[in-house]
Amino acid sequence: MLYKSIIRKIASFKSGVMLRTFIFTKLNLINRMDLTQEEWSEQLKNDDNAYILDVRTPEEVAEGFIPNSTNIDIYLGQEFLDKIEELDKSKNFYVYCRSGNRSGQACAIMNSIGIENAYNLEGGFMNWEGEVAE
Repeated sequence: MLYKSIIRKIASFKSGVMLRTFIFTKLNLINRMDLTQEEWSEQLKNDDNAYILDVRTPEEVAEGFIPNSTNIDIYLGQEFLDKIEELDKSKNFYVYCRSGNRSGQACAIMNSIGIENAYNLEGGFMNWEGEVAE
């Protein structure tokens, strides 16, 4: 029964990137770190090598964003992967989305292409209590 569920899940992926993320996650090969709002803010504040990445849609970004963040919409598929492959892999990436789910997937994808430090904001932007730009 478990195998049928996994096979159905694998068959549902429209891109190799998402399939690879699913496999890496299930095999616990992802070096992703989920941080609470407080941990994320504190670590970011003390990090001179930080890069804030917003993986939400343009419509979501229009509602506000964390200052100094760069938006690359995870729903762009291959274009998303192409853009993150161009990023400086030596940076420490602080990644967020609306709720923390897509940013968790983005961190997994980033790890799979060699980005070692990707920190997911638990609860995402909808629970963000810090500064917001519009």
